[in-house]
Amino acid sequence: MGSGNEKICTVAVDAMGGDFAPESPVLGAIEAWKANKNIRIKLVGDESKIKEICKKENYDISQFEVVHADQVIEMSDSPTASLKTKPNSSIVVGAKLVKEGKAEAFISAGNTGAMMAASTLLIGRIKGIGRPTIGTPLPNEKGGSTFVFDAGASVDCKPVHLLEYALLSTIFLKELCGIENPSVGLLSVGEEEEKGNELTHATHQLLKDAPVNFIGNVEGRDILKGKSDIVVCDGFVGNIILKFAESMLGLLKYKFKAYAKRSFYSAIRVLMAKGTLKSALTGLDYQEYGGVPLLGINGISIIGHGSSTPKAIKNMILRANEMHQSDLISKFEEKLHEYKQIKQ
Repeated sequence: MGSGNEKICTVAVDAMGGDFAPESPVLGAIEAWKANKNIRIKLVGDESKIKEICKKENYDISQFEVVHADQVIEMSDSPTASLKTKPNSSIVVGAKLVKEGKAEAFISAGNTGAMMAASTLLIGRIKGIGRPTIGTPLPNEKGGSTFVFDAGASVDCKPVHLLEYALLSTIFLKELCGIENPSVGLLSVGEEEEKGNELTHATHQLLKDAPVNFIGNVEGRDILKGKSDIVVCDGFVGNIILKFAESMLGLLKYKFKAYAKRSFYSAIRVLMAKGTLKSALTGLDYQEYGGVPLLGINGISIIGHGSSTPKAIKNMILRANEMHQSDLISKFEEKLHEYKQIKQ
């Protein structure tokens, strides 16, 4: 339940986004509200379909505000073009709610490109940010998580963009994860400063002078070892890492099932270890963290997995509330101002 000291946070939820919409977003919103009644939720989408689900679930829809949007940006639609061709889509309407100050946050499991375009173009960027970034937590050997930024917001990046990712992610981990001085590693093909390509060489120099805890280059194998709290890279590489990591859970499940089929005793062994394995692999399950926040936007924007379940939607809403309670946007602005003062 929410604390009495919490600020009220209004979260706009894209009820039409994702493979299981509108069921998953609506059910997830119900679960989030039950977990924290200080959160005000606006369900954006087809009003009749939203009400139908609430009626089916015996849920009093008066707890929510329904904002009707009769268009849906499909996964196959062009992200940027659809903002103009579908102005009454749930993604466009939801982003405008944040822009107009009618919501502090917007979450969606819909078209990722459209969500990023709407957040960047409609909500707008924080002053001084060239490219917003999304990050993903990956479990590491130290029992915590290593956050990879950028995980796919921008496939082509300049050194200054990677610097921005380091600044934004440092504040994010400090405020939401309680890591006072998170370490930052630059992903490269070797630990030595001279290793890498033009992008990493130039970025390395910028990070050395930045107000972040930069530890130098890290390699791909260092991510799961937890050598640094944050790993920065361009979105092309980061998205490949993210998709590869997501596939590992499916591979492990397949391996366990295949082993169980070998014999009766093999099946017993797997069954006995099932609870332990489930707990150990929790960090690989995207549902636990719900979605990835788009940092650098002048508002809270969280992008979910296309196959988001109600649990994932619930956790996205709760994460949005945490970001609001931390006053994260103001702290991003302060950090950027601090960096500019150092450079002058």
